[in-house]
Amino acid sequence: MKNNLIAVAAVVPPLHVADVKYNTEQIISAIKTQTDCGVIVFPELSVTGYTCADLFESDLLLNAAEEAVLTIAKATENTGVTAVVGLPLRFKNNLYNCAAILSEGVVKAFVPKTFIPNYSEFYECRWFASGKDVKGETVSLAGQQIPFGVDVLAEDSVSGAVLGVEICEDLWIPDKPSTHAALAGANILVNLSASDELIGKQEYRTQLVKQQSGACYCAYIYVSAGTHESSTDLVFSGHTILAQNGSLLSEAIFPEYPHTEKALVDLGVIMHDRRKQNTFENAGSAYRRVAARMQEAGADASGAQKSGSLGGCADAVTISELAEILKKYNYPMARNPFVPAENVAREERCKRILQIQANGLATRVRSTGIKNLVIGISGGLDSTLALLVCAEARKIIPDIRIIAYTLPNEGNTTNLTLNNAKSLMKLLADESHEVPIGESVNLHLAQLGHELTYQGEGDVTYENAQARMRTYILMDAANMKNGLVVGTGDLSELALGWCTYNGDHMSMYAVNASVPKTLVKYICVSYAMICGNEELKKVLLSICDTPITPELTPSEGGKIAQMTEEKIGKYDLNDFFLFYTLRYGFEPSRAAAYALYAYPELSKEKVVDAAKNFFKRFFSQQFKRSCLPDGPKVGSVTLSPRGDWRMPSDAKVALWLQDLERG
Repeated sequence: MKNNLIAVAAVVPPLHVADVKYNTEQIISAIKTQTDCGVIVFPELSVTGYTCADLFESDLLLNAAEEAVLTIAKATENTGVTAVVGLPLRFKNNLYNCAAILSEGVVKAFVPKTFIPNYSEFYECRWFASGKDVKGETVSLAGQQIPFGVDVLAEDSVSGAVLGVEICEDLWIPDKPSTHAALAGANILVNLSASDELIGKQEYRTQLVKQQSGACYCAYIYVSAGTHESSTDLVFSGHTILAQNGSLLSEAIFPEYPHTEKALVDLGVIMHDRRKQNTFENAGSAYRRVAARMQEAGADASGAQKSGSLGGCADAVTISELAEILKKYNYPMARNPFVPAENVAREERCKRILQIQANGLATRVRSTGIKNLVIGISGGLDSTLALLVCAEARKIIPDIRIIAYTLPNEGNTTNLTLNNAKSLMKLLADESHEVPIGESVNLHLAQLGHELTYQGEGDVTYENAQARMRTYILMDAANMKNGLVVGTGDLSELALGWCTYNGDHMSMYAVNASVPKTLVKYICVSYAMICGNEELKKVLLSICDTPITPELTPSEGGKIAQMTEEKIGKYDLNDFFLFYTLRYGFEPSRAAAYALYAYPELSKEKVVDAAKNFFKRFFSQQFKRSCLPDGPKVGSVTLSPRGDWRMPSDAKVALWLQDLERG
C-alpha cells in the first residue's frame, strides 16, 4: 500500500537576538537531528530573531541573513527534509518578513508575510512591507533565481505532500492566506510565528489552529518564537501546535530548549475528506508550484523508502511496516474509535447520542400521530438502549405510551435474560406482555417440514424462524394497539449482516441504526449512573455484564450457549474496521496495519483474518442494508442507503481481499 504518513516537526531552537551565526548553527543542528521528518518548521524570523527592532534597517544584518539561508539550505541536501525558516528579505525598494522553503540542498522559494500588524504591542510596519500583492516574482540570490511571492506552494510528487506557508498574523484575520493555499491544493500548512504570551492567548491560538486545520482539511504546523527573544516589553512562549482536520495532534508551551514537537500526519485521511466533501473547492491556477522532497515516515536518510517495500514503489509499505511506523512515532489511536477514552467526554457523547435518538423518535411520533410505541425486549443491550430511547422520547411527548413485549422461547431463552427483560419492562414500560413463541415456532417449522429441534451449526432455518416470529408478533401487536414498532438493531449488526432479514432487521423506526455495538454498552452504563433509580441501575448494569447473544440455539444447563462474537468475531475489531473503512476510506491493508498497531497483543495473521471476515460479511450483507427502515443518524459513520452509504448489493469483495493478501 502507499505510505501516506509524513513525520512533521515544529522546532524552537535556542536563539541569540541578531546573532545570525549562532542562530544558523542551532537551526542546522535541529535539521540534522530530525532527518526522519518530511517537514521541519522554525519560528518567524528565526534566522535573526523577531525582536531585532531597528536593527532590521542594518544591511549588515540583512546580508548575514541572506547568506545564512543558503548555508541552512545545504543541511537538507541528501535528505528527504523540507525545512521552513524565517528571515528578513530585501526586494526592490522594500523589506519583507519572509519564510524560506529549503529542500534538496537549495532555497526553493521565499513567501512573504501578507498581513503586517501595527497595533498594541506590534509595530512591524515600521520595517516590513506587506507581501499581499507580490506574485510571480523571483529574487536573485547567489546567482540563483528563486521564486518569491504569496503565490508559491512546494510539492512532492512522490509523497503527495503540498506545502503552503503563512506567517503569524496571517492566521488571525478573516481572509487567511492559508485558506487560499488549501483551495489551491496545499495539504500541509505551516505558520512561522512570533506571538507574545498573554493570559488566555494560548487557548485562543490553539482553537485558531484546530479550526483552520478542520476548515481546510489539512495538517497545520504552528511554531512560535521562544523565550530567548528580547524581553524588553514582551515574553514569547515557544508555543507549538500540530493539528490535522480539526483535531489536535500535539502541543507544547514554555518548553526547554531546543524543543521539537513531532507528529505523524496522514495525507490519505486529508485527501479522502477533501474528495468526500464536495463543497471543498479547487482554485489552483493562481499558484506556482516548486518541487521539494517531503519524505514519507520510515524513509531512509536520503528520503527513499526503506527496503522491503512492495512492488518496487518508493513509497509503498507492508502492513507490518506501517504498523511499526505508527509505533515508532507513538501515533495517538484509540482501540475503540467510536468511544471517547476520557470519562467526561464519553459520558457527554453518550448523553448527546441518546438525546438525538429520542428527538428523532419524538419527531416520528408527531408526524405519524401514533403515540403507542411497541418494542420487543430481550434482556440484551440493543433492546435495552431502544427502550431507554423510548423512555426519553416520552419525556419530550408525555402522552407517549410504551408497550413492551418479551418473547421467550423455552429452552433457548435463559432465566438471566428473561428476568432482566421483565424487570426492565416493569420499570420503564407503560404496558408489559410476555408472549412465549415456542408453540408458534414449532407449528411453523412443522409446516415447513423442518425438525422441531435444532439441527446443529448452520441450521439457520431454526434460528431465523424465531427472529421472524418475534417481528411478526410485534408488527401485528402494533396493528392491534395502533402502535409503531421501534427497532432495536445496531450499526455493527447491520455492517456484518448479523440480523435476520425481515426479522429483527425490520421495524417502523430503527432508533439504534447508527449506534455501533462498542458504544451501545457505554450509553446504557452512562444512563445507569445518572438515572437516579437504584433498581433500574442494577438491572442496566446486569444487562451490560451479560454476554452478547441472540439466544437462538438451545441453552446449556440454563446458561447462554450461543456467543455472538464466536460467530462473527470480536465487536471491537469489527467496529475498528468499520470506522476506518467508512470514515476515512481506508483500504483493507491500511485498516489492518492500524489495527495491528492498536491491538499489539494480536498477531498480524489474526488481524488479517479478522479483516477478511469483516470485509466478506460487509460486502455479502449489503442487500439487508439496502432496505433499512428509517432511523436517526447520530455520528459520522452510518449505513443508511438514503444517506451516507450507497453500495450495490451485487458488489464483489475480491479486490479488497486481494489487497489484504498483498499486504
